[in-house]
Amino acid sequence: MFADKFAGYQKRYDDLHKLMQDPDVATNPARLREITREISEIEPMVEKYREYVKTSAALERTLAIARDESDLEMRALAQEEAEQLRAQEERLENEMRLMLLPKDPRDDKDIYMEIRAGTGGEEAALFAADLYRMYTRYAERQRWKVALVDENRTGLKGFREVIFEIKGKGAFSRLKYESGVHRVQRVPLTEASGRIHTSTATVAVMAEVDDIEVEVRPEDLKIDIYHASGHGGQNVQKVATAVRITHLPTGIVVACQDERSQLQNKLRAMSVLKARLYEIELEKQQREITESRRSQVGTGERAEKIRTYNFPQDRLTDHRIGESFHNLPAILDGDLDHIIDALVLADQTEKLKAAGVEI
Repeated sequence: MFADKFAGYQKRYDDLHKLMQDPDVATNPARLREITREISEIEPMVEKYREYVKTSAALERTLAIARDESDLEMRALAQEEAEQLRAQEERLENEMRLMLLPKDPRDDKDIYMEIRAGTGGEEAALFAADLYRMYTRYAERQRWKVALVDENRTGLKGFREVIFEIKGKGAFSRLKYESGVHRVQRVPLTEASGRIHTSTATVAVMAEVDDIEVEVRPEDLKIDIYHASGHGGQNVQKVATAVRITHLPTGIVVACQDERSQLQNKLRAMSVLKARLYEIELEKQQREITESRRSQVGTGERAEKIRTYNFPQDRLTDHRIGESFHNLPAILDGDLDHIIDALVLADQTEKLKAAGVEI
């Protein structure tokens, strides 16, 4: 039973506290730091387990009262309290199961998002613009900061490509499920006959990485400086500030022109490049590890068709979990929490199964 794992944490926690009382440990700062660090790591599990044990004991006592009490009013009160305790016990069990899952070290990181128009011509570019607005509106609801990195617009204000940064606590943990191919079915603005078209756009979500996580050799880079084509203004016309970096071994090209100075654009472009390289390496490792068993949610491969936005039926369908959601206008205005919550739940359930934890 999963609770046995927490009983093991409790025993280890007690043993560590006994070790701290050992004179040899107390006079060894390095060993003391090691023990203190391990205590802090397992303490949340121990506290949750103690709450669970306390609740389970209270439930057992209350059920005994409900069973043996002769006074009908007292028995009814005990039964009511037992229901509340049972619900609390179930909640704690679910929380304990989730605590057994390994935490994704990228969950608290800021992210870069790339949206590219796929099949469908101008309509695909307009859909890419809709997705960009959806994610920026969601970020606003979360009080996250959004900064545009690079854009390639079309004549009808669509995007062939747009890259932007989102900074905020938990950004990657909430938006990591958005990577993949998004499909839209609707009557395009460019369609006079009213026929429904199917178009696509790809979304990539990459966690920002530290310099120590990705090494980029200067000799592997080709850096071009050019005049920004963005917001205009005298400074843009006189000084070349836009930066394009090509990573020669992989052929990855990153451009940034939204910052005011060449240095700022170069730093931002390098950050995006490192995030892409890290994502490539991570996907390679994940493919090797999960070759025989892929997770239902969150493999992050861009080739996957993850979602369909059906406008005639006012329906969004996420194909990974087989669920549909309605009210597309609200969804495209950033109302995504209920969809993301469903993806998180499916992901957690799959990981619990993979870890052999009873559900």
